[in-house]
Amino acid sequence: QVRLVESGGGLVQAGGSLRLSCAASGRTLSSFAMGWFRQAPGKEREFVASISWSGGSTNYANSVKGRFTISRDNAKNTVFLQMNSLKPEDTAVYYCAARLKKEYDYWGQGTQVTVSS
Repeated sequence: QVRLVESGGGLVQAGGSLRLSCAASGRTLSSFAMGWFRQAPGKEREFVASISWSGGSTNYANSVKGRFTISRDNAKNTVFLQMNSLKPEDTAVYYCAARLKKEYDYWGQGTQVTVSS
């Protein structure tokens, strides 16, 4: 089992930055590909970014490309999401998730990000 705990969310003005962290326990993350997702009120959960187990490959949703950066520190069993140039439409609960194969098997409880205009 893998337990994921997100942190770093909060309230920020448009144009500001936040750095989310996802700390894992129970099992090393070095074998897992990791992803960040978000869910805004009244909307379905959507993909934000992902990173391969080695960190050598990343993918981003078009809506965050060029503004968000996903990274990982396998020695610290932690994944990060650096969010710059935040917009009100980035307001959502952000979740990290881990997968060994195609489906994400483990999810965190989420952290709220609110961007004011």
